[in-house]
Amino acid sequence: MAEKVAVVTGASRGIGKAIAMELARTGALVIINYNGSREKAEEVKSMIEAEGNKAEIMQCNVADFSACEAMFQEIISTYGRVDILVNNAGITRDGLLMKMTEADYDAVMDTNLKGAFNCIRFASRQMLRQKSGRIISLSSVVGVYGNAGQANYAASKAGIIGLTKACAKELASRHITVNAIAPGFIETEMTEVLPDKVKEAAKAQIPFGTFGQPEDIAKTAAFLASEDAKYITGQVICVDGGM
Repeated sequence: MAEKVAVVTGASRGIGKAIAMELARTGALVIINYNGSREKAEEVKSMIEAEGNKAEIMQCNVADFSACEAMFQEIISTYGRVDILVNNAGITRDGLLMKMTEADYDAVMDTNLKGAFNCIRFASRQMLRQKSGRIISLSSVVGVYGNAGQANYAASKAGIIGLTKACAKELASRHITVNAIAPGFIETEMTEVLPDKVKEAAKAQIPFGTFGQPEDIAKTAAFLASEDAKYITGQVICVDGGM
């Protein structure tokens, strides 16, 4: 994927970091989007460059429609194209439904679902001109089967699936593929903070008996971004150890 431009949102840590590094290894120039921690984004950029690959960083809160428009305008004016978009940015504000605040519900929906919409809307404009592109959004197995205490997160990730399928139909005529990855339990900062009892209960649901690694998701994203996946669109691939 030499000379292609890839944008990975929320790429300063965890799954986003792994995806950014894997896409950079394929030869793409990776735009590392971050919202809060420039220091972590700089670290990812340094790691990519240490492997002899190319990356830049760009701050943007994907929940902000106007900020997303400005980010993609800057990317296009600087690099002339957008070939790959990975919507990875996401947050959690877990809590039981009856105690969940409106603010916690809105924050998760705005970042996880509206953020994906915002980025797809502005990236796809350029992809339509190019008559090519790859859009990959991170859903979750929670968006497929639900989870107690995560009504907001599950709703946002289920929404990603609907958004993916609708956009795939709209953009297919211009050779733009739109797919989603639904990770299961992956070893990241999000899962590290879970109590041991919760981790063990989760592993009991996984036929493989272990959590996945960020690289498992990254390899799947790289495949979907490649020419090998040119006839795959509107799909949700569960990378979950058989859950």
